[in-house]
Amino acid sequence: MASGAGNLEAEAEAAEQWALVNTPLGEMWSGRTRYAAAMYFYKRGEMNAETLEVYRICARLDAENPLPIIRDRGVGKEWLRRMGYG
Repeated sequence: MASGAGNLEAEAEAAEQWALVNTPLGEMWSGRTRYAAAMYFYKRGEMNAETLEVYRICARLDAENPLPIIRDRGVGKEWLRRMGYG
């Protein structure tokens, strides 16, 4: 039973991080929010280092969409598919 509760907590955390990585562009602190959530997915092995680096670069740029940059650099193809971009 404890593992079931832990799994639910992990799913809830993943859902929260998914919402954060999709924080709308232009909102105050949104770039940093997206970067923090991207770090979560990187640590889980769901994002590569090159993709995370784009989120880091965009962290202080609240209105900058990291997805076109990821695409233009040719990194993170799986991540772009997951985000429904491209």
